[in-house]
Amino acid sequence: MPTPSKLLFLPGASGSSGFWTPLANQLASPAGKVILGYPGFGAEPARPDVNNFNDLVQFVASHIDQPTALIAQSMGGVLAIYAALEKPDLVTHLVLSVTSGGINTEGLDVQDWREGFLESNRSIPDWFVSFESDLTSELGRISQPVLLLWGDADPFSPVAVGRRILDLFPDARLHVVAGGGHDLANVHASDLLPIVDAHLSQI
Repeated sequence: MPTPSKLLFLPGASGSSGFWTPLANQLASPAGKVILGYPGFGAEPARPDVNNFNDLVQFVASHIDQPTALIAQSMGGVLAIYAALEKPDLVTHLVLSVTSGGINTEGLDVQDWREGFLESNRSIPDWFVSFESDLTSELGRISQPVLLLWGDADPFSPVAVGRRILDLFPDARLHVVAGGGHDLANVHASDLLPIVDAHLSQI
């Protein structure tokens, strides 16, 4: 895989593009950095062509127009996986932080993040929150190097989820942050910088 010329950052269900600012601003990678906002989420204006999860996947994929690394938070990781499957020749690397969907998590002691989420985030489309899929059979097609970032204090995506995903990707490594919660990529951005930079330089 070539080194990326673009880094595309995908937020989680809140759609907060500011989540990735601390990490994006400090990465040493010379690639152009784009923090994507999702249409209709938060302050982002809605678009008539984004009305369901598949539309949002296509919206993300439309921003992959050169060798691109996808760096995603939580449910954004599901979008990243779908987009990588959509444009395998242009996606160079994936960084998935506490991905909380896309596989069967039965028996992994996962707390449902959807409980109460819409009540406190009324600007988020309900089709995003209700979306469920099982990508287990598809993850073997992701040939790009994958960095999995997890925290050992995350009730919504425990380390057991990261370990299960690790076993499904052909080329992946898992980094666990002690004391890291679901917001670890934001809170622990400085500690993660060298790990993410090293991953993005992997060819």
